[in-house]
Amino acid sequence: MIYPDLAMEIPEHLGRVHFVGIGGSGMSGIARMMHEAGVTVSGSDRSRSYTTEALSALGIPIAIGHDAANVGDADTLVVTGALWQDNPEYQTALQRGLPVLHRSQALAWLTGRQRLVAVAGAHGKTTSTGMIVTGLLELGASPSFVNGGVIETLGVSSASGKDELFVIEADESDKSFLLYHTSIALVTNVDPEHLDFYGSREAFMQAFVEFAREASEAIVISADDAGAREVLDELGRLPASERPAVRTFGESAEADLRLVSVDDSGPVGFQVEIDGHRYESQLAVYGRHNAVNAVGALGVLLELGYDPQAALDAISRFGGTKRRFEFHADVAGVRVYDDYAHHPTEVAALLDSARAVVGDGRLIAIHQPHLYSRTGLFHREFAEVLEHGADHTVVLAVDGAREDPVPGITGELVAADFADPGRVRYIDDWQRAADYLAEFARPGDVMITMSCGTVYRIIPQIVDALKARFGG
Repeated sequence: MIYPDLAMEIPEHLGRVHFVGIGGSGMSGIARMMHEAGVTVSGSDRSRSYTTEALSALGIPIAIGHDAANVGDADTLVVTGALWQDNPEYQTALQRGLPVLHRSQALAWLTGRQRLVAVAGAHGKTTSTGMIVTGLLELGASPSFVNGGVIETLGVSSASGKDELFVIEADESDKSFLLYHTSIALVTNVDPEHLDFYGSREAFMQAFVEFAREASEAIVISADDAGAREVLDELGRLPASERPAVRTFGESAEADLRLVSVDDSGPVGFQVEIDGHRYESQLAVYGRHNAVNAVGALGVLLELGYDPQAALDAISRFGGTKRRFEFHADVAGVRVYDDYAHHPTEVAALLDSARAVVGDGRLIAIHQPHLYSRTGLFHREFAEVLEHGADHTVVLAVDGAREDPVPGITGELVAADFADPGRVRYIDDWQRAADYLAEFARPGDVMITMSCGTVYRIIPQIVDALKARFGG
C-alpha cells in the first residue's frame, strides 16, 4: 500500500499526468476533472470496466494492464493507495524522479483555494456527500464535487461546477483528510478503524480532532456517536480562538438539529427540530440511518446560508448512490441488491433498513469480509450483526485488497462466531455459493451482497443460478 507524504509540497504545475489505477471511483473522478480543467491525462488499470470505457470516450488514453511503458512522457504520476509498491509504473516514476502524488494530493491540487466542504467519517460519508451535492444543485448552486460513489440521479461521482464551492468525500484511512484547506467539515461519526495505519486508537481520534479544528468556518458533527462526542470534548478544551463554530445533529436531545418522528416503514420520513421549530422531510431512500445522514447534510446547507425547509426539500431529491442498497435483479420474486457496507455498524444499519422492503420474505446476506486486518479485529462484531439482522448469511472468502494474506484469518472466522450455526454457511468458492443461494431461495426473499471489495461481481452468477432454478 502507498500512503501519502503529508509533508510533500504539491507542484503548482503538474504537466502531463498519468493515473495508475484510473478505474477506481475516486481516481476516475479526479482524472475526469483534471481533463476538464485542460490537463493532459492518461491512465492505466488492471482490467476494463464501465469507468475506463467512459473515460476513454472522453479522449483519455487508457492502457489495460500495468507496464513501465505506460508512463510514457508523463511529468507527474497519480497513484491510488491500494497500489503495490512493486508496480512497474510506480517504480519507473521513482527511477525517473517524477513527482508521485497520492490520489488525495491530486484532489487537494484540484480543490485549490475554493470554499471547501469536506465530509469525513467511518460510514455514511458517501451518502452524506451525495445529499449535500444534490441539495446544492436543487437549490440552484453549481458546486464542483468528488464523491466516493456515483450519485444515481446524476450518473457521475464527480463534476466541475461554476461556483466557488467544492464538495468532497474526505478519506480518514491514511490521514489524507488533513491535506485539505477545509471551510466547512461534516463528521458523520468517528468509529476507530484503520488502526493498522494509525497504530493506536488515540492517534486515530487525534487525527479527527485536528481535522475538525482546522475547519475555518464551521464543523457539523454527530451528537449521537460516542467517538464524535470525544472529538467535541477535545475541541471544547481548546481556547475559543482555536476552535471552529460547532453545529451538532442527531437524535440526541442535546443536538442543535434534532431528528424526531422518524417513520422508516418505507422510504424514510422524519421531522427535524431546530431552535424550537419543526421541519418535515420525506426521502426517496430507505433506512433510519439515512434520516440521520440527511440531517447532517442539512447542517452543512444551513452553514451555507440556506433556509431549513428549502434545504430539506432539496435533499429529498437524493436518489441514492451506486453500491448503496442498489437493486440489481428480480428473479421469480427473489430480489437481489448490492451494498458497500464493510464495517459492522454499516452492516447493522443496512440490514435494519432492508427490513422495510423484505415484507414476508427472508433477508439473506452475502458477506465478503474485506481486509485481513479488519476481519481479524471485527469478526465477532460482524457475526453478531449478521446473525441479528439477517435470516441467513453466506460468508465468502476474505478480499485482502492491498494486504497480504494472514495465516488463520479467513471468512470462516466470521461464520464460526455465529451462536446458531444453522443460520450461516461459509463457502469460499463463488460458483458453489451462487448455486447454494439459488437452492436456498424462495420467492419473496431479498438477497444483499455486502462489501467494499469485489463481491458485486458475484451477482451475475447468483442471477444465472436463480434463473436456472426458477426459469427466466
